[in-house]
Amino acid sequence: MITWRPAALLAAGAVVVAVLPWPWAGVAVLAAAVATLCVLDAALAAAPGDVVLRREGARQVRLDDTTEVTLVVTNTGVRPLRAQIRDAWVPSAGATPYAQRVDLDPDESARLVTTLYPTRRGDRPAARVTVRSYGPLGFAYRQPSGRRADAMTPGWRLRVLPRFASRRFLAEKMARLRVVDGMVVTRGRGQGTEFDTLREYVIGDDVRSIDWRASARRSDVIVRTWRPERDRRVLCVIDTGRTSAARVATVIGDRTLDEPRLDAAIDAALLLATLANRAGDRVDLLAIDTTVRAAVEGGTGRSLLPRLTNAMAPLQPALVETDFGLVAGEVLRRERKRALVVLFTALEAGALGEGLLPVLTQLTARHKVVLAAVHDPAVAELAGRRGDIEGVYAAAAAHRTLAERDRLRAALGRHQVEVVDAPADVFASRVADAYLAMKAAGRL
Repeated sequence: MITWRPAALLAAGAVVVAVLPWPWAGVAVLAAAVATLCVLDAALAAAPGDVVLRREGARQVRLDDTTEVTLVVTNTGVRPLRAQIRDAWVPSAGATPYAQRVDLDPDESARLVTTLYPTRRGDRPAARVTVRSYGPLGFAYRQPSGRRADAMTPGWRLRVLPRFASRRFLAEKMARLRVVDGMVVTRGRGQGTEFDTLREYVIGDDVRSIDWRASARRSDVIVRTWRPERDRRVLCVIDTGRTSAARVATVIGDRTLDEPRLDAAIDAALLLATLANRAGDRVDLLAIDTTVRAAVEGGTGRSLLPRLTNAMAPLQPALVETDFGLVAGEVLRRERKRALVVLFTALEAGALGEGLLPVLTQLTARHKVVLAAVHDPAVAELAGRRGDIEGVYAAAAAHRTLAERDRLRAALGRHQVEVVDAPADVFASRVADAYLAMKAAGRL
């Protein structure tokens, strides 16, 4: 293949030979000379097959963060390599720069750094490395394509983890958890349900906590102290069916993002899991629609959050109707002891009325169930529209949607299901508040 240089040389030469007595013969001779130079230049170019490529760098990055992957280029041939190398990734990986120039002597290596700024969660693979080897004159180049280029490309996959924007609420929730645990105020009867220790009565203690038998044995007033429930089980069930594909507005700092409902559920599940883990509870994860997409028996410890983020990173909405019968069966099979089951789904009458409500009694008979749903604040805004015919019709549709949501919430309440319904920007915080309230009241 040729570059722009032969064409420029041919055009400049044509202007010169145009004044000769036989211009067409001169142009023909010039064209032949340029073609000969191109063939010779391509023959002298280093063979792309002598180029060995390998990668180094990050395997994981959190969404909205930047990372780097290095492509190590080694010239194993006997000719100097003058090349332009493009390290192409999928568009959502946000790879820069577009291409880089290298000049390598035989047995010399160069490190080409590609900066990645991913814009989507999940696995972002490297697509293809294109090596364009130029001749000494720059008139022609050699470039493998198709299968040959794919065979040269070293495989690499960058996993983009959820951004975990709700960690901004973690300090506040941990402060509330310390209050529940009794680390800030003196523990009393109303701050836990499990017996902790006996101690002497001090002014301000609840008289209902006095242990009269222990007081009679010690000839002093002795009170019982209580602590919140520990070592309970929390199961986060994420609905990855069609309703999780609906896009809702999410405000993060000074940015307003348009993301699927699934991303808000993942963010809230991470905050809940982190909080429950620090509270001493066991956290499990189940992502499901018509099949199990991810399952983590997390337990406790520092490894819990990395395991959860790795499991949830590749999750994508599936355009299928969620099988809530399968959801109930998987929950009952995995959690044989009483657990707090937090179901992240949509509060939609069509999906829940026909799918969840018929099997809900199976879950509530054994577990405490919380249904966490993200709603779009645009529906409430549409409900207040007036002034023209389109606005009135939009308001009527919005009111109908809100009424259906209220009826569904009431139906779930009759099954002893707590409902958390909030916009995306405070959704994770509301879910954590519900967990802390149940923790304080001993209802886990």
